[in-house]
Amino acid sequence: MSIHVALHHRSVYNFDRPVTLSPHEIRLRPAAHARTPVLSYSLRIAPAKHFLNWQQDVYGNYVARAVFPDLTRELAVTVDLVADMTVINPFDFFVETYAERYPFRYPDSLAKELAPFLETAESGPRLTRWLQEFRTTAVRDGTHINDFLVAVNQRVQHDIAYLLRMQPGVQSCEQTLAVKSGSCRDSAWLMVNVLRHLRIAARFVSGYLIQLVADIKSLDGPTGPQADFTDLHAWAEAYIPGAGWIGLDPTSGLLTGEGHIPLACTAVPGSAAPIIGMTDVCEATFAVSMTVARLREDPRVTRPYSIDQWNAIVALGHAVDAQLQSGDVRLTQGGEPTFVSVDDMDGDEWNLTALSPAKLKLARDLRRRLQRRFAPGALLHFSQGKWYPGEPLPRWALGVYWRVDGKPIWSDPSLIVDDVADNGQAVCTDADGLRFAARLAERLGFNPHYLIPAYEDVRRAVAEEDALPVNIDPLAEDLNALTSRARLARLLRRGLGSVAGYVLPLRAAVRKTTQADGREDRPNWRSSRWPLKSEHLYLIPGDSPAGFRL
Repeated sequence: MSIHVALHHRSVYNFDRPVTLSPHEIRLRPAAHARTPVLSYSLRIAPAKHFLNWQQDVYGNYVARAVFPDLTRELAVTVDLVADMTVINPFDFFVETYAERYPFRYPDSLAKELAPFLETAESGPRLTRWLQEFRTTAVRDGTHINDFLVAVNQRVQHDIAYLLRMQPGVQSCEQTLAVKSGSCRDSAWLMVNVLRHLRIAARFVSGYLIQLVADIKSLDGPTGPQADFTDLHAWAEAYIPGAGWIGLDPTSGLLTGEGHIPLACTAVPGSAAPIIGMTDVCEATFAVSMTVARLREDPRVTRPYSIDQWNAIVALGHAVDAQLQSGDVRLTQGGEPTFVSVDDMDGDEWNLTALSPAKLKLARDLRRRLQRRFAPGALLHFSQGKWYPGEPLPRWALGVYWRVDGKPIWSDPSLIVDDVADNGQAVCTDADGLRFAARLAERLGFNPHYLIPAYEDVRRAVAEEDALPVNIDPLAEDLNALTSRARLARLLRRGLGSVAGYVLPLRAAVRKTTQADGREDRPNWRSSRWPLKSEHLYLIPGDSPAGFRL
């Protein structure tokens, strides 16, 4: 889901007399390496009579060079663009092996190409002290390069307060460290020099910053802007082999994301100015306006459909249903929302693997909450779900079943017990299973003699154990793994002679009643012992419940 926004930027210079304009260089076109998709872009310049050539400067930035043949009392530059604010993961990059840990050394050929961005333009006692303190307290040799970049970015953000400074130019690093405050361009230039002193190639970046109001307030972080806004901004970029130029915004302490649209990247701030040019001597006034507007928003989890939109969708659905019913088309539909743990969202089961005991516990808890909220008296059901190719077992499916008329199917929720406790141990023992099976047979009117104990295939298990290499101990396997060796280990730990389950053969038979009885026919049950070729009932090898392996 993405948001399309329209950015409007207009800069107007008014002069008290007609003046001659020198050729102007305008760096207000998104750079080639901008990761935010720019769907459309336009640049308009007044006076209308001018000559315009698109060029690239020595750093590869787009430059619109405008030449004005006539005198003018006004210069206006207007930029309009549409950006797709698709969320960007700032850590979505690979790093060359030799650069994974700080410090590292650029190869000679690369260092030669990066020479302008490795040159330490400024130094001084305050900067030297700051670097010494950072080296001793914040990082150590061998720090992962990602952690290093985050640490230096956050340290600059912590030490330098943001200040809206209207004076032109950029403060020196010594001045910024002395007053401990500065504009975005001051913090960015300090960051560039800090990185270069730490032998990391860095460049100064001028660009657009777009910030949108969050759909919901953050639970544990800054709330963000109170209204959508955009502005010219400055940050730094560090060159990491394999990853390329990585954006670091010392004003916020974050890596750059979809809201950062670079316009010009240079070795020094002066070369990244949005507009460079001169006029005759005159009195001039300057005005700038910048706005951002949302053009299109896809409904999303944090900002779903409005009531009117939802009503329109429902009305359309009813119309489609009516057409399907008129044609006797019968369909079923299933929903599949995806849930992620808020406490352990980086766990393997929420990103890589499919199942885990913790995930099953949370799913069972969610199922009970849904049942209490939406379907009191419903039946809770545990069964096999989807079976994906390459996986040894179907995944589990937790169901909640209720009657549409609201009558309860199951009245006593205390009689439904999870088979695994919170500590992962089984709630029911083998003796509990036999006692339940015998009681069930009696309630159905059968002799418990009809129960058939089922066993794992002993002969196959022994053969599998004999086939293992001498250096493999099946009892040392991870019992939670879904592998043949783990299955064998579970079987050996349980004991080859242990009962795996009990089978009660059942068949429904209609019990005939007389008309005088006043009751409808209802099913009755029949049972018998199964004739088996062997002395016992052996299950097909596998990890599924016994009922699926008869």
